[in-house]
Amino acid sequence: MAIIGNTYLGLIDVMKREGNELGDIVEALHTLNPVMKDANVLECNMGTKHRASIRTGLPSVSWGALYEGIKQSKSTTTEVDDVTGFVEGLSTVDSRLLKIAGKNAAKVRMSESNPFLEAMSQEFEKTFWYSNIGSSPRKFHGFFARYNALTNPNVINGGGVGSDNTSIAMITWGDQATSIITPEGMGAGIDREDKGEHRVLDPNGDPYYAKDELFTQHGGCHVKDWRYSGRVANIDVSDVIAGTRTINPLLRKLYYKLQGRRTYGMQNQGGIIGATNTVIYMNRTLLEALDAESTNGASTDNFVRLKTREIQGEEITTWRGIPIRDTDNILNTETRVQ
Repeated sequence: MAIIGNTYLGLIDVMKREGNELGDIVEALHTLNPVMKDANVLECNMGTKHRASIRTGLPSVSWGALYEGIKQSKSTTTEVDDVTGFVEGLSTVDSRLLKIAGKNAAKVRMSESNPFLEAMSQEFEKTFWYSNIGSSPRKFHGFFARYNALTNPNVINGGGVGSDNTSIAMITWGDQATSIITPEGMGAGIDREDKGEHRVLDPNGDPYYAKDELFTQHGGCHVKDWRYSGRVANIDVSDVIAGTRTINPLLRKLYYKLQGRRTYGMQNQGGIIGATNTVIYMNRTLLEALDAESTNGASTDNFVRLKTREIQGEEITTWRGIPIRDTDNILNTETRVQ
């Protein structure tokens, strides 16, 4: 069985290969942003945007006969551009505090930077899920914005009609499936720039000296083949809590919609060209309900059992062998998808 992170290029791998000294920061962000742990990273091929040719039609073929010609045909494609954006944070620490800290000055600066890192992490993942460049042009086009209509075959209707809905995402990461994209020549993950010491003013207008660190993260979302990922939308949270809406049937419907599902498991074994691994994302409300379903021992119990496996020292819950990540950035207040 392949191990997550061992057979495909992830965010940490990219940062380590680039010699980024903040690899430890990205490790810390994993506990805050589960997308970081799983995402395939792809460098843009047009500066700050990535252009992909997506096949929309196959060539026609025909049965042949001796002494007869072959009809000419070709496939059809369309070009899609995905853009990137960047989020920033500026950490300011009093120079006198760093002098007092002595040899622990670096740890003090890191402790002051952690809130910025967490805020950036949460903002990036919220943008990944919900951003729409039509209404937020400074950001990138998010995942749910691409699966936002029930006419999409890979969007399953959970039946909710109110405004207390949530979603489940099933994402296959890979160059030919879904990726986090970064600008050409730009380092992956969070970049830190020490801006040095400078003179600042306190609220009373009195001067003192401080040191700044600028944190920047560039990124975007690219879905090359929509068939390998999908969404269960309109899951009524109130019904889930009340026990009148079950999660397993919805997951099963989405599972059988996904292209190449037979080769998924914990890790792609070569059955999908350009795909790496498939992961299920939901918030803790749904994960708790799914866990309750899987432990039901009644005579009418016919649900798929959740299983846990240890992957790189971490306990991972799986459904049909597919890892489940819980994230609080998938909201319980989504409007109805129609």
